[in-house]
Amino acid sequence: MKLRLDKFIWAIRIAKTRSLAHEAISKGKIKINFKDIKPSYQPQENDIITIHRNSAVFSYKVIVLTDKRIGAKLVHDFIKNITPPEEIEKFEQYVLSQKSYRINGEGKPSKKDRRDLDDFKENYE
Repeated sequence: MKLRLDKFIWAIRIAKTRSLAHEAISKGKIKINFKDIKPSYQPQENDIITIHRNSAVFSYKVIVLTDKRIGAKLVHDFIKNITPPEEIEKFEQYVLSQKSYRINGEGKPSKKDRRDLDDFKENYE
């Protein structure tokens, strides 16, 4: 089966669109067998796909090739996640650090809070 790598990455739901998959491959964020490749590369079964996301490197082994977009529940039939646990933990730490550290109700008021305050002041006077 002739299949472009960017189409395969889109089909197994690693990228939302083919153009995003094409861009990630071109920038070197997605590699096959730890080598830089082009979006037109034809993946083979048992290839190792490495994906660089933020500070973590995710690894997947190709089990079966497909050019049709598959459901999220069926992804594990086509690729096997072989990412080391320390990389997953590194990504989880990044996600936690990116979450808002502001507690709701503290700091600068939102637009809604500001309107509520203005209404309260008008009715109080």
